[in-house]
Amino acid sequence: MRKSEVSDLIRSGKKLLAFILPTLILLGCNSKPKTEKLIIFHAGSLSVPFKQIAEEFERIHPNVKVQLEAAGSRRCARKITDLNKPCDIMASADYKVIDNLLIPHYTNWNLKFATNEMVIVFNKHLKQANKINSKNWPNILLNEKVNYGRSDSNSDPCGYRTILVNKLAGLYFKRSGLADSILNKDKEYIRPKEVDLLALLESQTIDYAFIYKSIAIQHQLDYIKLPDSINLKRSDLTEFYKSVDVQVSGKKPGETITHIGEPMIYGITQIKNPPNPKLAEEFLKFFFVDSVGIKAMKECGQPPVLTSKTKTYQELPHYLKSFALN
Repeated sequence: MRKSEVSDLIRSGKKLLAFILPTLILLGCNSKPKTEKLIIFHAGSLSVPFKQIAEEFERIHPNVKVQLEAAGSRRCARKITDLNKPCDIMASADYKVIDNLLIPHYTNWNLKFATNEMVIVFNKHLKQANKINSKNWPNILLNEKVNYGRSDSNSDPCGYRTILVNKLAGLYFKRSGLADSILNKDKEYIRPKEVDLLALLESQTIDYAFIYKSIAIQHQLDYIKLPDSINLKRSDLTEFYKSVDVQVSGKKPGETITHIGEPMIYGITQIKNPPNPKLAEEFLKFFFVDSVGIKAMKECGQPPVLTSKTKTYQELPHYLKSFALN
């Protein structure tokens, strides 16, 4: 073969390669599985267990990205109702947020799944921390040299539970006006959700904070336990808890909702017409049926309350009915 013919073949081969190579690259790119996204709005106090659950779910489903958005539970609901933000699943620190703000227009069902209790966390470097206990904490917090923080009652269940705790304390200690005295103090340290208070503690801006026991455990914080008649933990003390209430903002401007004291219970639901309904179902099965979520909740100090009564039992997906009572 002449030298010129060899050169022609090489040029032809290069042209063919230049034509074929982009096609092969395109085919190779298209062969990769498309990443799916699951959007979950959840209470700030669920950040640690839900991160663990999401990572395990992604490990088993490598083409899935779980997008977790933490906020106060009421703010989570407002993102759905007022801002029309896309969401597949919402988990609330108070099941009543779902009942009051999302049912029936944004979801049909609500499943109770975990509990918690209120505690007071403190900065371990504080001298008064050595003296505070379950009996003298009101006097400590009322000290003008002490600053304490709490979350916003219109954004976060922990916020209105803090108000309920202080009202119950007034009854328990038989001190009229105690709740007003504490709640009218240190309002500049109110934050949107309970986990926002951690930075204030870390910086020693505040000395104490009302928070969930699970948060204290997860972040290795020092805390004092409150009497069971105050901490909203015990179901057998429901009647005493019900002796106090708190007003928070309602569905519409100017409306209010009354929250009566009761044991704290978390709720979870799937939003109507979610971006990825099939994936939402897979996650809920992973959480409950496979027990991965239940195990994580236990480990993070938020004991499951399965099975509990729900007014929406008939609306529950069939695979979740065994985790509730009619």
